[in-house]
Amino acid sequence: MPVRTRDWLKFGTLVAIAFVFGLAFASTLNLPKQSGATETLVVPSPQAAPQYSAPALKAAGDFQDAFVAVAEHVKPSVVFIRSQHVERGDNQRLPPGFQDFFPNLRRRPQVEQGSGSGFIVSSDGYILTNNHVVAGADKVTVRLYDKREFTAKVVGTDPNTDVAVIKIDARGLPGVGFGNSDSARVGEWVLAIGNPLGEAFTFTVTAGIVSAKGRLLAGLQQTRYAIQDFIQTDAAINPGNSGGPLVNIRGQVIGINSAIASETGFYAGYGFAIPMNLARTVMDQLVKTGHVERAVMGISIHDARQEDADAVGLKQIGGVVVDSYTSDDSPARKAGIQPGDVIVAVDGQPVDNTPQLQQRVAFKRPGETVEVTVLRQGGEKKTVTVRLTRAPGEADSEVAAAASKSKGEASSKEELLGISVEPLTQDDARDVRLKSVLERGGGLVVTDVSPEGPAYQRLQSSDDPGGPDIIVAVNGVPTRTRAAFREALRKVKPGEVVTLQVLSRAPDSADGWAGRIVRIRAR
Repeated sequence: MPVRTRDWLKFGTLVAIAFVFGLAFASTLNLPKQSGATETLVVPSPQAAPQYSAPALKAAGDFQDAFVAVAEHVKPSVVFIRSQHVERGDNQRLPPGFQDFFPNLRRRPQVEQGSGSGFIVSSDGYILTNNHVVAGADKVTVRLYDKREFTAKVVGTDPNTDVAVIKIDARGLPGVGFGNSDSARVGEWVLAIGNPLGEAFTFTVTAGIVSAKGRLLAGLQQTRYAIQDFIQTDAAINPGNSGGPLVNIRGQVIGINSAIASETGFYAGYGFAIPMNLARTVMDQLVKTGHVERAVMGISIHDARQEDADAVGLKQIGGVVVDSYTSDDSPARKAGIQPGDVIVAVDGQPVDNTPQLQQRVAFKRPGETVEVTVLRQGGEKKTVTVRLTRAPGEADSEVAAAASKSKGEASSKEELLGISVEPLTQDDARDVRLKSVLERGGGLVVTDVSPEGPAYQRLQSSDDPGGPDIIVAVNGVPTRTRAAFREALRKVKPGEVVTLQVLSRAPDSADGWAGRIVRIRAR
């Protein structure tokens, strides 16, 4: 075979082998096939889209149906409330007989109208709502879900909890079911049902979750015996929702929608409801007697802080600090409870905050006893029996507000606390506003509080609105003079907690002063 022919055969064989290997390699790359000169757009098949399984669809449907079922079940029990108050005109500005000659000068009655919500709690017409919806009303009108209207009678109101009961003359009404607000958990779904923004939006349903529990709202404290223990929710609540029900996913009412936190007066993400367990206790008394009678231990209190917990040996911050007694015959005083004690339990049930203590005590009957467990400075634990007394009515505690012009410049800084103090003088004895303090034994006026010191925003000085505070004891030792004050502080080491017994301005108290406990960590 000629050499040239042999070379062509070799070349052809190599080309064939290369073609075969090229096909094999391409197949491993899984390249897309093309047809002609037109590029084919690969579109995903509809079957490739993610599909919800049947159980997931059923669960979502069940959840939706639950909301619908709750709304349909509760809405017939919700009512629209319209209140009216007439401010009578005073025509005595004109001499008798001259009114007909000067009709434009006669003052006509001013009519104030408001609206809100409520919900039926019994088939014979009892309705629960907020006190502020019907307070001071001359006429209350109730419209049912079926559009019937009735004139309602106010059975009783309680400003301290903002709860009211009204009644209409009807039978066979659909009442709500009550849930246990104590067992409601943060994160649970809830519905708010009511009449926001007047008649145009009656029987509106909004949804959200329980955002928090045990909330206190500054600015809503009506009296010194007011009880605040709000459920916070992000279900939309607006003016007009007040008095309507907050309902859990089982259709049970766990709260009365009462307030919103907003700079504009409209919904801004935070709504608040009165817990149903508290409202039911108030409702039962209003239905039986028309008023609420409370029991008290006769003490002023505040929630414990870190310094309080450290002072009494609590590992976790909790409990309620006793500031002072509200009267000389205070039941707590007779039982041996002392200012500075931290109340941690009542009748064996733990007490974590002020609303808990108020509810455990307030709805007992006056004359009943409670077992109060306290922790004292240094970790001493005691349980005492306190016989409760009736809480004074509003008229008993109304006292004219007293203004004060206090002492001038401080003479020296008490470095441990960052304050300056001055003793009360004989000139103060002529000041009627300080007479009761001197009768108690006197004390040291806080004349200056350093912004860099540990007492800043904890004690009020002469220049602060509502000041000054008067220190009467340090760590239980009376401090009527500056020397006694410095001697008490001399024993305190930097970083230790100092317990101050303080008198502060309190216009609603009998003598214009109220005691409180302030604990400060010395620097």
